[in-house]
Amino acid sequence: MVYRGAGPIAAVAAGAVAVLVRSVGGADFRLPHTGMTECAPDEPKIPAAAVTAEDADLLKDLTSQGPVKLHFTLTPQTLPDASSYNVIADWKGTEHPEQVVVVSGHLDSWDLGTGAIDDGAGVVVSMQTLHLLKELGIHPRRTVRFVAWMSEEEGSEGAAAYMADHNSAIANHIGAIESDLGADHPAGIYYAGKGELGQWLRPVAQVLDAIGAETLVSAPEAGEDIAGLTAKGVPSFAPVQDSRFYFNYHHTAADTFDKIDPKHLNENAAVMAVLAYALADSPEPAPR
Repeated sequence: MVYRGAGPIAAVAAGAVAVLVRSVGGADFRLPHTGMTECAPDEPKIPAAAVTAEDADLLKDLTSQGPVKLHFTLTPQTLPDASSYNVIADWKGTEHPEQVVVVSGHLDSWDLGTGAIDDGAGVVVSMQTLHLLKELGIHPRRTVRFVAWMSEEEGSEGAAAYMADHNSAIANHIGAIESDLGADHPAGIYYAGKGELGQWLRPVAQVLDAIGAETLVSAPEAGEDIAGLTAKGVPSFAPVQDSRFYFNYHHTAADTFDKIDPKHLNENAAVMAVLAYALADSPEPAPR
């Protein structure tokens, strides 16, 4: 993804008039993997496109035989901003309802597929967290807030709007969880924040050991949409997911519902629900 995102910057520096980026992923299904590209602020903007692995190999072979001429026909366009909305629901806390633990995924998807793994799965496991608390009659001390972020793919405008709307309440955000890496088996929890979080999470890891999700991994960030909360010091988390096959489908026309394994989806919901409950009901907030 680094090659895709920064490809135009490197290409301009080399004097290129356009750039084709070989699609990422471990399977060659002649599917172009697309996504955001970046240009340097003071440099020319050049056309940038994805090319499938098979066609990248073909171009390599052709260039070994002599000059190759390409004709680009690109149709993307940036339309005026339009109204869209985050979807938010609270499971109110019993002792400190003003203190919030966010569980979240992003609502929009890339335009080629239906967005099942990016990020319908993240939205579903976040919804299931509230559903499980309700069905089990669990009312933690703090509020658990479901958020389906809007416009992550386009530029995280939903997250920016949330930060603006809740700027005065950031101190009351006790934790934030985002699921945005598919729906395969979860192996544990990423955590971003103070090093003491690792020790605080050990009882949670022991509970999740029953489904093979006991791993704890320190990370600089835990999700695009909760990055603003992380930067403000809110302890942030994400499931450690098996992503070996994620980029075979991510941002392609193959990101469809048949890629979801219900067993793995339930495991992801369990990770988020257990972690959210621990954050929301602990006598003292997680280290911050």
